[in-house]
Amino acid sequence: MADATGIGTFGPGPAARVGVAIDVERNGPEQRGVSREADVSRIEVFADIVCPFTHVGLRRLIEARDVRGPSPLVRVRAWPLEWVNGAPLAPDLAAREVDALRSSVAPDLFAGFDAATFPRTSVPAFGLAAAAYLLDDATGEAVSLAVRTALFEEGRDVSDPDVLRAIGAPFGVVPLDARTAEAATRSDWERGRARGVLGSPHFFVGEHSWFCPSLEIRHGRDGFEVTPAPDAMREFYAAALA
Repeated sequence: MADATGIGTFGPGPAARVGVAIDVERNGPEQRGVSREADVSRIEVFADIVCPFTHVGLRRLIEARDVRGPSPLVRVRAWPLEWVNGAPLAPDLAAREVDALRSSVAPDLFAGFDAATFPRTSVPAFGLAAAAYLLDDATGEAVSLAVRTALFEEGRDVSDPDVLRAIGAPFGVVPLDARTAEAATRSDWERGRARGVLGSPHFFVGEHSWFCPSLEIRHGRDGFEVTPAPDAMREFYAAALA
């Protein structure tokens, strides 16, 4: 299991996946590759809004998809690390993750990231995304990306109700109230637990799934080392964008 910092080991080697809680009894190859609830019409991902690795993974996936065409759409479901780990992701940990990503694999991203405005909870932003998906998948996808852009590229506190209303307004989306947002988040979380989600981000396409397929992340005494995972990414894209 991951500790309160949000760092958990993945597999037998030295690699570590950040922002992850792992049940070792569900960590075999059969669980990594099979979805219990297949949906071949779209890409589905369980992820936290505050996860920097998800921001990179979603951006790269959408860019690759849009080169080929506008579909399939991506359904981004809530995987609240603050519930999984029993504590919010610390701003200084998020900043170290961002620095590692920016220096190694994503120099074009995180331009406006500000640890001082890092939210202590993702639940209100999950509520905005859930409200957008009630309209349609295209709006849900767009709002899910817009929330992450506001956090990681504009340095905005996406737990602030005024910020969320401003993000949703261009899409005609009003944030859910606190109780409904928490219920929607819990519904996704329970769905993800039933499907064997390993952490953020965990992608599903049809009967197959990939956990953080585009990156290898190692944690050592000197910080994080992040490198591309081209073979896993090619396998994922071949299935997701076929």
